[in-house]
Amino acid sequence: MTSTTDLTEANGSPVPEKSGPARRNRPTRAAGTPNGGDPAGGTGGDERAVRKKTRPAKRRAEGQWKLGYREPLNANEQSKKDDNPLNVRARIENIYARQGFDSIDKGDLRGRFRWMGLYTQRTQGYDGTYTGDDNADLLEAPYFMMRVRTDGGQLDLAQVRTLAGISRDFARGTADVTDRQNIQFHWIEIENVPEIWRRLEEVGLETTEACGDCPRGMLGSPLAGLHPDEVVDATPALREIKRRYIGDPEYSNLPRKFKTAVSGLQDVVHEINDVAFVGVVHPEHGPGLDLWVGGGLSTNPMLAQRVGAWIPLDEVPDVWEGVVAIFRDYGYRRLRSKARLKFLIKDWGIERFRQVLEDEYLHRKLIDGPAPTPPTHPIDHVGITDLTNGLKAVGFSAVSGRLSAELLDAIADAAEKAGSDDVRLTPYQKLVVVNVGDDKVAQLEADLTVVGLTARPSIWRRNLIACTGLEYCKLSFTETRSRSQSLVPLLEERMAQLNETLDVPVTINFNGCPNSCARVQVADIGLKGQLIDDGNGKPVEGFQVHLGGSLGEDSAFGRKLRQHKIYATEANEYIERIVRNFAEQRTNGERFAQWAVRADEEALR
Repeated sequence: MTSTTDLTEANGSPVPEKSGPARRNRPTRAAGTPNGGDPAGGTGGDERAVRKKTRPAKRRAEGQWKLGYREPLNANEQSKKDDNPLNVRARIENIYARQGFDSIDKGDLRGRFRWMGLYTQRTQGYDGTYTGDDNADLLEAPYFMMRVRTDGGQLDLAQVRTLAGISRDFARGTADVTDRQNIQFHWIEIENVPEIWRRLEEVGLETTEACGDCPRGMLGSPLAGLHPDEVVDATPALREIKRRYIGDPEYSNLPRKFKTAVSGLQDVVHEINDVAFVGVVHPEHGPGLDLWVGGGLSTNPMLAQRVGAWIPLDEVPDVWEGVVAIFRDYGYRRLRSKARLKFLIKDWGIERFRQVLEDEYLHRKLIDGPAPTPPTHPIDHVGITDLTNGLKAVGFSAVSGRLSAELLDAIADAAEKAGSDDVRLTPYQKLVVVNVGDDKVAQLEADLTVVGLTARPSIWRRNLIACTGLEYCKLSFTETRSRSQSLVPLLEERMAQLNETLDVPVTINFNGCPNSCARVQVADIGLKGQLIDDGNGKPVEGFQVHLGGSLGEDSAFGRKLRQHKIYATEANEYIERIVRNFAEQRTNGERFAQWAVRADEEALR
C-alpha cells in the first residue's frame, strides 16, 4: 500500500490521512502530568502542540481515481460502480418496456436511465413550491422526456420526418430544439421506448449518452463545410469522436456531465463547454483548431480557458480523448457540486493541465498556437447566408425552440420543395435549411412563414432562449417556455419602433432553476427562476436577474444587483422597461453588455 506521504492531491496538497475523527486540541499542560502534559515526564507534549499549530490544514480527499480513491463517496458514484449505466438499455428493452413503469428499479429510473437520454417528467399540477428531493415521488410522472442527440446538429429529411413521426405517435406532438442542438420529446411511455429507438437508429440517430455523467451531445457549426468565414470544416472530427468513444464503457463513468464543442467558426458558445476546439489559422501550420477547457455555468459559472495549443484537424479526436481521460481520472468525485472539469482546472491552473495532458495522456508536446479573434455578436445563422458552393442557407427562428410534429413535417416538406435535403439545428434553438438555390429562397420563406417560422424575425423573436421550465422539468421553480412565447408578440407590438431601429441584438434568456440550461449568466437579460416571498410570507414564482452577460468580444457573466428579484408576473413589464432604458441611454454603437456595466443601478431595476 502506498503511504499517504507518497500521494498528493490534484492541486499539489498532501492527500489526507485516512484516520478517525479529528481529536480536540489538548491543553498545553494536562492536570496531573508534569512538563507540558507528557506522561513520561519529558517535553514531548509541548513539541506536539507546536507541531500541531504549525502543520498546514489538511484538505479532504476529492475521490480522484488517479490518486487511488476508487471507493464511491456518494450515492451517484456508488450507483455507477454497482452497474455501468450503459447496461440499463437491456433492462429497458427486456424488462421495463414489457412490464411497465411500476417495474422500474429506482436506481435505474433516477440514475442510469439518463445514459439512455431519459428523465422522468414532472407531474402536472404541482407548482414550484413542490420542487425538491423531498417530493421526488410526488413529482415523478410515469412519462419521460427523451433527448435525441444530433451531434453537430445536421439532419437529413428522412431524419426530420422520423422525428416528426415519433413526436406524433408517442410524444403528444411535442418536439423542442435545445441550445445543445438536441431534440427533446415529452410524454414518452416506457412501453414505447424500444420502438422509438428502432426508428431513430434506422435513420442514424440515437439517444445513447444524451444525458448522464458522460460525454453528452456535441456542438458543431450549423454551417460546417459551407460558411465562407469557416477556418476548417470540423465535421470529420465530430464524427470520429462519436464513432470511437460514444457508448464506450471506458468513458461512460465520468465525475459529472461533459460538454463538447467543435467548430471552424466561433458559433458554438465554446467559452462555456468543458472542452472546445474552435477554428484558427496558425502562421506556420495553417488552418487548425484552438483548444479550450473548463467552461461551465450552473451555480458556479466559469469561462473556459485557452490551453494555448493549435490542434490539427486529424488530431482532434486524440486530444479530446486525452481531456476526457484526465477528467475521468483526476476529476473530483466526492461532491456533485464540485465534480465538473472547471473545478479541477481552477485548482490546477491551465499550465499544469496542459503538462498532464501532454506528459501522461498524449505522450507528446502540443504545438503552441495563436488565439482566434472573438466575434462582436452571436453567430446564430438566422437569415440568409451565401454559401461557398453558390447556394444559400436560410435560418429560421422558432420561439424558444418549440416545434411540433406538424412543424417538423412542414419543415421537411418545404425543404424538399426547395431542393434541399439538409436541415441543421443551432446552439441558439434555431434551425437552418441548407443548400437552397437563389430561385427557391422566397418560396421556402413563404412556406415556413405560414406555420410560424420566419427568417426575418424581430430582435425579440431572434434573441430569446428558454429552458423546459415548470411545464415538464422536476427541477424547475418557474414556468419559462410558455412565458417566453407570450413575451415575444408583446414586445413586438409594444416596441415596434425599437424593433425597426435598434441595431444591436438584445438577448433574453429564461431559466427555471439555477442549473442554467438556458445560459442566463451570459445573456444580456438573464432571468433565473426561484421562489420569492410575495410580501405576506407566501412563496411565489420569481426570477433573479442577471444583466449584461455575453460571450465573444465582451465575454463576462451578467451583473447581479443586490437584493434584486422580480415576480414572474412582472417579467414582461420589467424587460420592456429595461430595454427602453438601454435604448434611451446607450451611446452610438454601444451593446447592451457594455451599457449594463456602466449604467446606474436605478436604470437596471
